[in-house]
Amino acid sequence: MDSVFQDLYEKYHHDVFQFLFYMVKNRETAEDLVQEVYIRVYKSHQKFEGKSSERTWLYSIARNAAIDHFRKQKSWKQRLMENFDWDKQQIKDEHPIPEEIALQKEEIQWIYKSLDECTVDQRSVIILRYIQSLSISETAEVLGWTESKVKTTQHRALKAVKKILEANVGKEGSPLEKITMDRS
Repeated sequence: MDSVFQDLYEKYHHDVFQFLFYMVKNRETAEDLVQEVYIRVYKSHQKFEGKSSERTWLYSIARNAAIDHFRKQKSWKQRLMENFDWDKQQIKDEHPIPEEIALQKEEIQWIYKSLDECTVDQRSVIILRYIQSLSISETAEVLGWTESKVKTTQHRALKAVKKILEANVGKEGSPLEKITMDRS
């Protein structure tokens, strides 16, 4: 079991951290949640039936850990919105991770800011599909949804992001022309 656990950790810990980081937008919280995920994995790996890939199983556990984290907050909805407010959660690190470097580009910043207007489900789909590069079927497995629901939620999320981006063209010196987010 220890070698299996070690293999899982080495293969996926960065991806799990990255997913949780995008969900909670706080490095320390994401690190704590990664530990929680691997505690849950260690305790329940013998129950893993292999009906999905280990990767989607881990993302599913990570998503549930993030949701549990939000539920534990004092005022769940208020805290959830605060956790997704980029202006309030400034991340400082002497050695930025690649995602932080990408966020420095203004176009990318606008896309990430537009996620604040999306629902948690829409945000989860966008993160899993576009940032974590999961397929529709893998995303459906992680979320426990049908592929049809993933496609519908993805469509609505992209529509919401596009509307927000279009509303912000020209505001605050936004250089946004036309951004396409095409992923079939």
